[in-house]
Amino acid sequence: MKTILPFFLLFFYGFAHSQTTISGSVVDDNNQPVPGANIIVSGTSTGTVTDFDGNFLLNYSQKPPFNVQASSVGFETMIIQVTSNYQKLNFILKEGTSLDEVVISASRTPERIFESPVTVERFGLKEIKNTASADFYGGLETMKGVDVNTNSLTFKSINTRGFAAFGNNRFMQLVDGMDNSAPALNFPLGNLLGMTETDVQNIELLPGAASALYGANAFNGILFMQSKNPFDFPGLSGYVKRGITSQEAAGNNAYTDFGIRAAHKFSNTFAAKVNFGYLKGTDWYATDYSDKNMPGATRASNVDYDGVNIYGDNVRFNIKDAALGLEALGRIPLGASALVPSTFVSRTGYAERDLTDYNAESVKADWGLYFRPWADNFEIAYVGKVGTGSTIYQGAQRYRIDNFSMQQHKLEIKNKNFFLRGYITSDKAGDTYVMDVAGPNLLAAWKPHQTWFGEYAGAYVQSKSVGATDAQAHAISRQFAETGRLEPGTPEFQNAFDTVTNDTSFLTGSKIKDNSKIYHADANYNFSHLTDVADIQIGGSYRTYKLNSFGTIYADADGAIPYSEIGVYTQVQKTIMEHLKLTGSIRYDKSELFDGFFSPRISAGYTLGEKENHNIRASYQTGFRNPNTQDLYIGLVTGLGTLIGGANDIGDRFVRPYSNSQFAQNFLGQPATLNQAGSAAYTNSMAASIATGLATHNPSNNGSEFIGNPNYVKPEQVTSFEVGYRGKLNKVILDFSAYYNTYKDFIANESVVATHYGNNANFDLTGFNPQNPASVAGLNQDTQLILAALRNNDFARYQTYTNSETNVNSYGGAIAINTKVLGNFDLGTNYTYSNFEFDKIANPNFRPSFNTAEHKVKATFGHTELFKNFGFNIAWRWSDTYLWESSFGDGQIPAYHVIDAQMNYRIPSLKSSFKVGATNLLGDDYATAFGTGLIGSMYYLSWTINNL
Repeated sequence: MKTILPFFLLFFYGFAHSQTTISGSVVDDNNQPVPGANIIVSGTSTGTVTDFDGNFLLNYSQKPPFNVQASSVGFETMIIQVTSNYQKLNFILKEGTSLDEVVISASRTPERIFESPVTVERFGLKEIKNTASADFYGGLETMKGVDVNTNSLTFKSINTRGFAAFGNNRFMQLVDGMDNSAPALNFPLGNLLGMTETDVQNIELLPGAASALYGANAFNGILFMQSKNPFDFPGLSGYVKRGITSQEAAGNNAYTDFGIRAAHKFSNTFAAKVNFGYLKGTDWYATDYSDKNMPGATRASNVDYDGVNIYGDNVRFNIKDAALGLEALGRIPLGASALVPSTFVSRTGYAERDLTDYNAESVKADWGLYFRPWADNFEIAYVGKVGTGSTIYQGAQRYRIDNFSMQQHKLEIKNKNFFLRGYITSDKAGDTYVMDVAGPNLLAAWKPHQTWFGEYAGAYVQSKSVGATDAQAHAISRQFAETGRLEPGTPEFQNAFDTVTNDTSFLTGSKIKDNSKIYHADANYNFSHLTDVADIQIGGSYRTYKLNSFGTIYADADGAIPYSEIGVYTQVQKTIMEHLKLTGSIRYDKSELFDGFFSPRISAGYTLGEKENHNIRASYQTGFRNPNTQDLYIGLVTGLGTLIGGANDIGDRFVRPYSNSQFAQNFLGQPATLNQAGSAAYTNSMAASIATGLATHNPSNNGSEFIGNPNYVKPEQVTSFEVGYRGKLNKVILDFSAYYNTYKDFIANESVVATHYGNNANFDLTGFNPQNPASVAGLNQDTQLILAALRNNDFARYQTYTNSETNVNSYGGAIAINTKVLGNFDLGTNYTYSNFEFDKIANPNFRPSFNTAEHKVKATFGHTELFKNFGFNIAWRWSDTYLWESSFGDGQIPAYHVIDAQMNYRIPSLKSSFKVGATNLLGDDYATAFGTGLIGSMYYLSWTINNL
């Protein structure tokens, strides 16, 4: 079944070496194959790994004798001496523990998890094979301390230690050292554009702050995914999964997931690989029609209804004001407006299912060329990745991510002591649009909002004049205003929908246009081979952003926005008194937009016990998160206001023309139009809630409380203390950690208004008479101008990006216990506790968005070889009730139980493994966030061929 694909050969080699070829197998003490075991020539970095059946082939450029060692996660290392060419080695590994797993992420150097200075989790080939989830990425849900929030079928967001969001800027995801975040979004889209399952070698997860080694945005955790090197993993492998998704709202729908990997070692100096993955299914329907503003209300019971997954009903107006306008135009009799109450009424919106087809799709490919020209431990590699997909993302709005594409290209030079890499990431928004914006603009395309509310108010007056009750009048008015409504499924609706979703102006359309890029380079050198004093590392990174939305999202109408960040770090690690391992790290980062920032980390680990089976650790570390691209430079104009970034040069990049009222022109001498810079939101504004009160003549305090003027945005900061224990107690493996974090300068939004005229600095209502609000006698000129601007709608609404003055503390802990029961059954369980605190009385308007349950419990039970070639695994998860807070909406997430299960059977002669599995086996739809589709069940059958 071996297949050699035609690769483009970039390098040639012109001389041969003496070479020894060895082969063999690795099995456990039950004579079962150990796939993915490391086979290494002792004292060198030359090695390979075992294939699906535990077999390996290794070439070494020296003559015998020499030693070869075999090791694998959960087994003790075994060494055999090679005495002749073509010798066959048969390793039988005794079962060890997961504490012997080797990780790199914690200290940027290989070390056992047992000795890691901070908490780290690992998900390797064994876990990928045995996961009960439909894919390896979903299998991460079983890890302790990990939250996996399901945004859609193809977009899952990983988070640790709270403060989660789907657009999770506080969590990094690295794939072979490359940041997997989309430049325009500043967060990874789960595994939508990530890795193909057959190419995953291992995954490491580092929860908590890690800025000391990884810099800006290594704030709340990092996920490291490492792929298989074709030198070590040559051959052809692939998988196909077919099944259904089942949800109460969407019914049963087909699901397909397919992937293939081809790798070939052309010689000892050149190898290459290519991967391809395809997934298609139907997304989870979002059908929460509860009222955001009045729990339990419906459209029939609340004229100002605003449904969670209804879009367009956020357009609202006071029908009293609409009636007054009609009266002024002579369209209703004078005095008729007295029949109309001062009541806000919302338009009738469209359900989310009318604005998307819920197609979930992912297509991705990657390729790599690997060259080892001089020695086995020196490698030059080029890697390219490209992906496109369709999914749903929830941020401040619900986004239909459609045909979104991203590509990455990396060049890397490395050996066991250093690496130097550079890569570029580029994205394109494709046909992406915002459903919350499409809804209102679709309604306006059919009937302008002013016309609709005018018809509503006129019908209300007419109904009341003939004796209708208030409820009857509202019903008649809505029916009259809705006459001729565009109905989903009709050609007229589809034509209007296509127009709106292809229009990049958010005043009339909803489409996102973007082609932003990130250029990144980083390097690291480890001096441990040069000195025995200590393990010393130095490194650094440089990154440049180039934002280019063509003026549709960012304030980049005049051209792309570039800005850069640079960081340098060092780490010293030393073991003293044989059992005490000390680690000290410090990093300095500087963005051209902010002052420099130092991130120190100090940790200590002490090994004790007669067999050295126990390790106690403690650490202090700091972290920070730079404002993301949208926090800095968004300049998005919508019908409800403008989202304006908090960079201190935003005023130079965002300027928009506005029209003044006839009153301002005729009586105040103001120009018909003016240009207002976005900086007005930060230098000449007031809180939107206060401005609303002033516009309706309800001021109650002096002017000092009316000034908004939020500060320009700056980085968030965190200080973290952590303690932990890892150890083996007979057959039980125990891993415990606890932490306490202090956060400050949380990036937050503040809604303000900036009037077209009047200086906010001089605003003062001293002497204002609330009994006679029309009188402005005794007020200074700027105050009079501002009041006039508010009453005549001569102002702009902004949502700013700034920092909260509220300090937040979070704390928690996690414990995992793994053992063997009933002979050789694997049993693992873990518990996570998470909580936070802040002064809510002093900060009633602060939204912390902790977004994680206080208590979570997970457990797995299975057997890799219940009988010959047959295994199974069952995973159970329970989450406590918690509050989800976001700019989209807030709501309680009910507690849930989830059971996933799988059975697998190997057929070695076909080099195949078959798996049948189900997720959410109980069939109870559940949610991990407010406003998303409920997560249903998946039932699948997979066939994996591994011809490595």
